[in-house]
Amino acid sequence: MSQIIRVLIVDDHTIVRKGIRALLAEIGGIEVVGEAADGQEAIVQADRLHPDVILMDLAMPRMNGIEATRQIKARQPESRVLVMTSFATDGKVLPAIKAGAQGYLLKESAPEDLVQAIHQIQRGESSLHPVIARKVLQEIAHPSDLPPTTDPLTERENEVLLLVAQGLSNQDIAEELYISPATVRSHVSSIMGKLYLANRVQATLYALREGLVSLDVGPDEKQVG
Repeated sequence: MSQIIRVLIVDDHTIVRKGIRALLAEIGGIEVVGEAADGQEAIVQADRLHPDVILMDLAMPRMNGIEATRQIKARQPESRVLVMTSFATDGKVLPAIKAGAQGYLLKESAPEDLVQAIHQIQRGESSLHPVIARKVLQEIAHPSDLPPTTDPLTERENEVLLLVAQGLSNQDIAEELYISPATVRSHVSSIMGKLYLANRVQATLYALREGLVSLDVGPDEKQVG
């Protein structure tokens, strides 16, 4: 029997929280264990409940979702945050990446997209809506403020980075390259260190910016992640 994914919903609109709770109540394998109406409450609830996945709104009173994500990740590095935003033009998405969120979904997305994103985040993968990805790419079009790497990626690391950017899990990458999952984890760790990246979402965006993968997808195609 698969493990139940425990979810914390963070949003300052009660109707949004109740709507997501009702939706997820119909989905097997997912349990909503708590709600929070702002970032400060989210930190308290995350400390108390230790949820597997946190659905995080960005614009909230008292403390926004970016700062809440940063503090939760500092306290619980293993926590997984899926940002849910109403606006594709929200300039707070890129800072949320730096804060450590692993996924980004528009609130207008279909219910099945939300469920898929929750499962992806739980597996440690990234989940990036194409519209959000394009916005982030626009924001990072200027030269990176990260120091340039003095240790170039190896040929194998470039292969692994490409597959990470395509949304493959470590197990999928291992099968694709005929290596062990442990070796994949080692390569991913090395890539993150060399490129000064914090998570797989940042690795995906780096690969997009460098032209290793593209976002030439139509509105009806699946999200990157």
